[in-house]
Amino acid sequence: MTNHLSRRTVLKGLGASIALPWLEAMGPLQAWASQAPAANRVPTRVAFLYVPNGKNMADWTPTAEGTGFTLPRILEPLAEVREYVNVLTGLTADKARANGDGAGDHARAMAAFLTGAQPRKTDGTDIRCGTSVDQVAATRLGNETRLSSLEIGADPSAMAGNCDSGYSCVYSSTISWRSATTPVPKLNNPRLIFERLFATGNDADRARRERNRRSILDFVREDANTLVPNLSANDRRRMDEYLTSIRDIEQRIERAARMPESARPTMTQPTGIPGNYQDHIRLLADLLVLAFQADITRVSTFVFANEGSNRPYSVIGVPEGHHDLSHHGNDRAKMTKIANINRFHVTQLAYMLNRMKNIREGEGTLLDNCMIAYGSGNSDGNRHNHDDLPILQIGRGSGTIRTGRHLRYANNTPLNNLWLSMLDRVNSAVDRLGDSSGRLANLV
Repeated sequence: MTNHLSRRTVLKGLGASIALPWLEAMGPLQAWASQAPAANRVPTRVAFLYVPNGKNMADWTPTAEGTGFTLPRILEPLAEVREYVNVLTGLTADKARANGDGAGDHARAMAAFLTGAQPRKTDGTDIRCGTSVDQVAATRLGNETRLSSLEIGADPSAMAGNCDSGYSCVYSSTISWRSATTPVPKLNNPRLIFERLFATGNDADRARRERNRRSILDFVREDANTLVPNLSANDRRRMDEYLTSIRDIEQRIERAARMPESARPTMTQPTGIPGNYQDHIRLLADLLVLAFQADITRVSTFVFANEGSNRPYSVIGVPEGHHDLSHHGNDRAKMTKIANINRFHVTQLAYMLNRMKNIREGEGTLLDNCMIAYGSGNSDGNRHNHDDLPILQIGRGSGTIRTGRHLRYANNTPLNNLWLSMLDRVNSAVDRLGDSSGRLANLV
């Protein structure tokens, strides 16, 4: 029989600490069961993933409702995780609409997405929006993990400047708000994210690790070696897979740091990084998966690109800028390219979900114990409308959500009703959030 381990066991060494994944030695996994010790209950994780500029909705929305729907072209990459996915139609972000404030739909789309609040139209320092759903969850769950929340994205967050018709750049580049006046900037450098997840200690410790060019894992190897002999065969396999995945990410970050910069071309600087964007997104996805697997945090936001992004997608044969194409004027060729960009983003989502599906937690998987929302604060980018948003809800929330369905709600149903329903399932219930009007029906 293996010795019992606390859920809070970590591997330590020289200012580094690595939390462990779920192991059999920690006792039976029970989804928030009252009889399980608090440290050994299966946590439900929540993540909010954002993509900009809306969708080509004709290639996004299933025609049939319920379980018998066919995945539309944009959603086809989700075939292997279809049973975990709910497509939600009819949800609306009313506070992304002008409501008397004129132009600026992109800034409002991202700012209102998780808050349900009308952002103040300003490009100065007097910004104001609302508390976002992720930070409500982080306030309730943060004392149970090392990081209360993790904010990441492929583009940096801008804290100043005018980015959209008189709206501060903070609105179109920051999705998480700790309070109405406190945006939470995201990290886009995988190295910094990795250090935030796994490295602690003072500057001397970090400098020594860099000077010796040794993996963080090298400093905890001795601790791991004393632990492994007391584990079951299944736990030893999980430990090996977990530590190997950490080292793989660390080595990929190191390789990227050693690569020479490309020569600057004698042309206008592109709006994105063609050829590297997919690798960047997938590395960020791997870091999010690790953070959830190790229970370093239970709350995350992940922005694939800032709202209004004009990134080109030459890697899939779309050299034009994303935002420019989104104003397609019903041109079929442009709409097809927008659908291709949308499908590319969903392909990266599918990569992350398949990773989660393949990580076992007790009788289920990491994906079983997650609630992930994926979507945009714009619907049709050409119309700049904020009703009938493209929203996916993914993961079974530790058995509290029935998935594999297309659910159609009455148009103008507040998106924030979904956020209230998700908060309920992580013991973070609030009566109201932004423009919510109640809980979203039919999820259970």
